[in-house]
Amino acid sequence: MMIDKFSYQLGAADCFCEMVRAGVKRIALSHPCDTKEERDSFLSEFDKLCEKYGVCYYVENESFLTDLFPLSLNQGKFNVIFYQDETVLQEYLGLKAEKGKAVAAGKYANCREEIAWRYGKLLSYTDEGIQRLLDANADKE
Repeated sequence: MMIDKFSYQLGAADCFCEMVRAGVKRIALSHPCDTKEERDSFLSEFDKLCEKYGVCYYVENESFLTDLFPLSLNQGKFNVIFYQDETVLQEYLGLKAEKGKAVAAGKYANCREEIAWRYGKLLSYTDEGIQRLLDANADKE
Protein backbone atom coordinates (compact mmCIF):
# COMPACT_ATOMS: atom_id res chain seq x y z
CA MET A 1 0.00 0.00 0.00
CA MET A 2 1.35 3.40 -0.99
CA ILE A 3 0.97 6.25 1.50
CA ASP A 4 0.52 9.66 -0.11
CA LYS A 5 2.93 12.46 0.78
CA PHE A 6 0.30 14.56 2.59
CA SER A 7 -0.71 11.68 4.88
CA TYR A 8 2.90 10.73 5.55
CA GLN A 9 3.88 14.28 6.53
CA LEU A 10 0.76 14.68 8.65
CA GLY A 11 1.58 11.43 10.45
CA ALA A 12 5.10 12.65 11.13
CA ALA A 13 3.70 15.93 12.50
CA ASP A 14 1.37 13.97 14.79
CA CYS A 15 4.37 12.10 16.17
CA PHE A 16 6.34 15.32 16.67
CA CYS A 17 3.43 16.98 18.48
CA GLU A 18 3.17 14.00 20.81
CA MET A 19 6.92 14.15 21.52
CA VAL A 20 6.75 17.88 22.26
CA ARG A 21 3.81 17.37 24.60
CA ALA A 22 5.61 14.54 26.40
CA GLY A 23 8.69 16.72 26.86
CA VAL A 24 10.87 14.47 24.71
CA LYS A 25 11.54 17.37 22.34
CA ARG A 26 11.61 21.09 23.17
CA ILE A 27 10.84 21.98 19.55
CA ALA A 28 10.17 19.86 16.49
CA LEU A 29 10.17 20.72 12.81
CA SER A 30 7.59 19.69 10.27
CA HIS A 31 8.97 18.31 7.05
CA PRO A 32 10.26 21.09 4.79
CA CYS A 33 7.91 22.05 1.96
CA ASP A 34 8.97 23.47 -1.39
CA THR A 35 6.32 26.22 -1.36
CA LYS A 36 4.34 28.24 1.16
CA GLU A 37 1.18 26.89 -0.46
CA GLU A 38 2.23 23.30 0.17
CA ARG A 39 3.12 24.10 3.80
CA ASP A 40 -0.09 26.05 4.28
CA SER A 41 -2.13 23.09 3.02
CA PHE A 42 -1.23 21.38 6.32
CA LEU A 43 -2.14 24.24 8.67
CA SER A 44 -5.78 23.32 9.28
CA GLU A 45 -4.67 19.79 10.18
CA PHE A 46 -1.81 21.16 12.33
CA ASP A 47 -4.44 23.22 14.18
CA LYS A 48 -6.25 19.98 15.05
CA LEU A 49 -3.04 18.23 16.12
CA CYS A 50 -1.99 21.13 18.31
CA GLU A 51 -5.40 21.19 19.97
CA LYS A 52 -5.24 17.43 20.49
CA TYR A 53 -1.79 17.54 22.10
CA GLY A 54 -1.92 20.95 23.77
CA VAL A 55 1.02 22.33 21.79
CA CYS A 56 1.47 25.27 19.45
CA TYR A 57 3.12 25.90 16.13
CA TYR A 58 5.01 28.76 14.55
CA VAL A 59 4.81 29.26 10.78
CA GLU A 60 8.40 29.47 9.53
CA ASN A 61 8.84 31.38 6.28
CA GLU A 62 12.62 31.65 6.41
CA SER A 63 14.37 28.39 7.20
CA PHE A 64 17.02 28.45 9.90
CA LEU A 65 20.11 27.28 8.03
CA THR A 66 22.94 25.90 10.14
CA ASP A 67 25.60 23.24 9.74
CA LEU A 68 23.33 20.81 11.60
CA PHE A 69 21.44 19.88 8.42
CA PRO A 70 22.42 19.81 4.73
CA LEU A 71 21.81 23.17 3.08
CA SER A 72 19.84 21.57 0.23
CA LEU A 73 17.38 20.07 2.74
CA ASN A 74 16.17 23.46 4.03
CA GLN A 75 17.33 26.34 1.82
CA GLY A 76 14.32 28.07 0.30
CA LYS A 77 11.91 25.70 2.07
CA PHE A 78 8.94 26.35 4.35
CA ASN A 79 7.88 24.50 7.50
CA VAL A 80 6.47 24.95 10.98
CA ILE A 81 8.03 24.71 14.42
CA PHE A 82 6.04 22.75 17.00
CA TYR A 83 6.57 23.83 20.61
CA GLN A 84 4.84 23.88 23.96
CA ASP A 85 6.63 26.60 25.90
CA GLU A 86 6.65 30.16 24.52
CA THR A 87 10.11 30.75 26.02
CA VAL A 88 11.49 27.93 23.88
CA LEU A 89 10.07 29.54 20.73
CA GLN A 90 11.67 32.83 21.79
CA GLU A 91 14.97 30.99 22.32
CA TYR A 92 14.72 29.61 18.77
CA LEU A 93 13.92 33.04 17.30
CA GLY A 94 16.71 34.60 19.34
CA LEU A 95 19.21 32.06 18.04
CA LYS A 96 18.12 32.79 14.46
CA ALA A 97 18.55 36.52 15.10
CA GLU A 98 21.97 35.91 16.66
CA LYS A 99 23.08 34.08 13.53
CA GLY A 100 21.76 36.92 11.34
CA LYS A 101 23.73 39.49 13.33
CA ALA A 102 26.89 37.38 13.16
CA VAL A 103 26.52 36.99 9.38
CA ALA A 104 25.91 40.74 8.93
CA ALA A 105 28.97 41.54 11.03
CA GLY A 106 31.13 39.06 9.12
CA LYS A 107 31.67 37.01 12.28
CA TYR A 108 29.60 33.92 11.57
CA ALA A 109 32.69 31.77 11.00
CA ASN A 110 33.60 32.35 14.66
CA CYS A 111 30.30 31.00 16.03
CA ARG A 112 28.77 28.79 13.34
CA GLU A 113 29.48 25.49 15.12
CA GLU A 114 28.20 26.86 18.44
CA ILE A 115 24.98 28.08 16.78
CA ALA A 116 24.44 24.71 15.09
CA TRP A 117 25.15 22.98 18.41
CA ARG A 118 22.62 25.17 20.27
CA TYR A 119 20.05 24.51 17.56
CA GLY A 120 20.57 20.79 18.04
CA LYS A 121 20.01 21.23 21.77
CA LEU A 122 16.73 23.09 21.08
CA LEU A 123 15.69 20.08 19.00
CA SER A 124 16.59 17.93 22.04
CA TYR A 125 19.28 15.97 20.23
CA THR A 126 21.97 14.23 22.26
CA ASP A 127 25.54 15.49 22.15
CA GLU A 128 26.47 12.39 20.16
CA GLY A 129 23.61 12.97 17.74
CA ILE A 130 24.57 16.59 17.18
CA GLN A 131 28.19 15.67 16.57
CA ARG A 132 27.17 12.90 14.16
CA LEU A 133 25.01 15.34 12.14
CA LEU A 134 27.76 17.97 12.06
CA ASP A 135 30.37 15.42 10.99
CA ALA A 136 28.14 13.92 8.28
CA ASN A 137 27.08 17.23 6.74
CA ALA A 138 29.07 17.90 3.59
CA ASP A 139 26.45 20.37 2.23
CA LYS A 140 27.07 23.51 4.34
CA GLU A 141 26.46 27.18 3.59
